[in-house]
Formats: sequence, C-alpha cells, structure tokens
Amino acid sequence: MQTPIRIGTRESQLAVWQASQVLELLERQGIAAELVPIRSEGDIDLRTPLYEMNVQGIFTRSLDIALLNRQIDLAVHSMKDVPTQMASGIRQAAVLKRGPVRDLLVYKSNPDFLQDKHSVARIATSSIRRKAQWLHRFPAHEVHNLRGNVNTRLRKLSEESWDAAIFAQAGLERIGLRPEKSIVLEWMLPAPAQGAILVACREADEESWNACQQMNDPDTALCTKLERDFLRTLLGGCSTPISALAEIEAGDVYFSGQLLSTDGVHNLTIEKILPVEIAGEIGKTAAAELLERGGSEITESLRAERS
Repeated sequence: MQTPIRIGTRESQLAVWQASQVLELLERQGIAAELVPIRSEGDIDLRTPLYEMNVQGIFTRSLDIALLNRQIDLAVHSMKDVPTQMASGIRQAAVLKRGPVRDLLVYKSNPDFLQDKHSVARIATSSIRRKAQWLHRFPAHEVHNLRGNVNTRLRKLSEESWDAAIFAQAGLERIGLRPEKSIVLEWMLPAPAQGAILVACREADEESWNACQQMNDPDTALCTKLERDFLRTLLGGCSTPISALAEIEAGDVYFSGQLLSTDGVHNLTIEKILPVEIAGEIGKTAAAELLERGGSEITESLRAERS
C-alpha cells in the first residue's frame, strides 16, 4: 500500500484551501496524500505589526522546520510569504497556476473618499507595501494596523471605526468571502508573487519533487521568479514597500516594478517589455536601474529603519 504524501499547511481557512488544491492535484495523478496542519508564529502573534516583527519567513518557518524534521513531505505557501532565499535543505517543487494578482479594497459605507485626495479616511492594513502606496496616493489618509487571517481581518473591519481595509483579491475570492462592497485596486502594484501558490519539499526528496511536476505552471513559475529577483536585488523581504508584477502576453514579458519610502513620499517605478526567450534577467536589471535612479538612497533608509 502506498504511503500517503504528507502535505503541511497552516491552519487558516485560506491556507487549508490552498493545501487542498495540492491534495486534489496529487490525487488526480493517483498519488495518495493527506493534510497535516502546522501552526505558524505568524498566526499566533496577531497584535504586532508585521513590519515590527522579524518578518522574513514568519509564515513559513514552522512549515520549514516540519519539513526538515520529516513531519511532512510537502509544504504549501502563499508564495508572497516565502523568503527569496529559501531555507537550506528545502527547494521549490512547484508553482501552481496563478490566481488573481491584485489588491482589493473592502469598504464599509461608500468609497467616495477615493475621489478626493484631500479627504481624511481611515484605512486598515498590516502591509507596509500597501501602506506606502496608499499614502503616496492619499497622503491625508490615516493607515491603521490590521493583523490576523482573512476571517479575523474582515471581522475587525466591521468592529472598528475604519472606513475600509485592503486585502489580496485572491485570498478573499478563493474562499468565497469577497464582500459586495469591494473594489479591485487596479492602480496598486501587487507584492512579488502575489496570487501564486508555492509547493516546497526537501532537496533530497526526489519522490515528492517528481510528484509535483505535473502541477507546476511554467508561466507562473517564470513570472514569480522575475518578481522575486526584483525584490531580492533591491532589498529582499516581504516587510518592504517593494512591488512587482510580470505578465506574459503574446510571447512577451511585461514587467512593472516599484520602490517606495515607507511614508509613501518617495516613489520610483519602472516598466520593461522583453520577449520571453530573453527575459530571464528582467527582474534583476530593472532593480539595478532603479538603484541607479535613486533607489539606493531609499533602500538605505529602509535598512536604517529596520536596524
């Protein structure tokens, strides 16, 4: 009898949904699998703002440990939470076909404040990237900290005196929780690898790696690699106001990147288009260009804020 592949997942509704997609894809191949819930530090501490924690790997560390200790065979992550340098002994086994990449504004009464840059609205998010982009566009707004899983954040929004909160579109839509009072923020550039699901395994575990190859989506894997190259070359870490999006259309890669100061005052953006065949370094070269255009000063200030 085949020993089931053990799929590690965080305990939130969204994390379990994502891991269940991997389970289903394995079972379609006739591969036995089971879910193993693992609690993460990022789920336990729901008060400290993410940018005040040692965020690198905060949502992946517990699953990394479980993988290396052989408690599980695969770990499933929201790819934007995965450090650009994966833990020693662990490798990327697959990236699933990407879902919606954009951010979503969930508002309470009406979104009229979006039409007036001088209005004073109270917006909630724990993401320093979203905060920086929001303050760049709406400098008079107040940004409040909002932590917890998707369900917890929606409940907090209803309880607090905030006007709106920002969520990942994929996160809400995947588990059927997108409220009617919501707007896709087309102008907001997403986090590198947002909307993508990554499956990791131990480096030496060829059986688990091979089992994942049919679920790997090459286009999503390439685009997320380029975005994460951009992030890593600039500074690295998901607690930085760095955004990137790569999309493939008609054989070309369309790449957009952005670097901001945490207060949203300083903003550098870049766009590039290259044929897929020669686009493998586009994230790194875009980051290098931004650093030359003044990005190095911004990254130095970000490092100083984190030290």
